[in-house]
Amino acid sequence: MIQSPYAVTLKSAEESAHLAVRLGAVLLPGDCLLLEGAIGAGKTHFCRSLIQSVLPMPEDVPSPTFTLVQTYDTQIGELWHADLYRLSNLDEIEELGLTDAFESAICLVEWPEKLGSLTPAHALRLKLKSDAEHEMTRHLTLEWTSHRWSKVLGQLLQ
Repeated sequence: MIQSPYAVTLKSAEESAHLAVRLGAVLLPGDCLLLEGAIGAGKTHFCRSLIQSVLPMPEDVPSPTFTLVQTYDTQIGELWHADLYRLSNLDEIEELGLTDAFESAICLVEWPEKLGSLTPAHALRLKLKSDAEHEMTRHLTLEWTSHRWSKVLGQLLQ
């Protein structure tokens, strides 16, 4: 079993996509992934790779920057992909229905710092950071409090 926080270096977009696919294979309804990082850190790439890996049929997976939320019917249940970058208050988040989705759907949330007090305690936080010297390298730090993630990530990452 691994401890939070756990850091890993992803040396290419392919390594990032591969980890996203592996993580997608173990997600269950009610799981929430919170993706943090600057613009261009790889949040949407990670989400897109994960979503495409759990879709029953291949389809385009656009960034939800302007739609705020994209929903998908996947092989493992309903999946919500949210981008909260443009939101300014908690009422907007509740209007999206995101807090209800935290209970029943798999949720991938970009810019989760906008959630404030609505942040699910059981979420897995993924912090992506670009490497200044190597353009395609990302440093990923995973943080959690739920025992579920210790077990799942222990099997997935070691």
